[in-house]
Amino acid sequence: MQPCTPASGAVYGLGLIGAAIYFISAATGFWMGVLGFLKAIVWPVFLVLEAFKSLGV
Repeated sequence: MQPCTPASGAVYGLGLIGAAIYFISAATGFWMGVLGFLKAIVWPVFLVLEAFKSLGV
């Protein structure tokens, strides 16, 4: 397994910020905003899951 490089951390950080803005802006209340932030933290899991579904794995 390769170590995490600074570039990959920056990409994840930008993705986290973008996902947080998207999910929180779509929230209809405070707790939906909190849930949106939690979703933003784990967005790569959703991405990999959908990739595996489309590949038939």
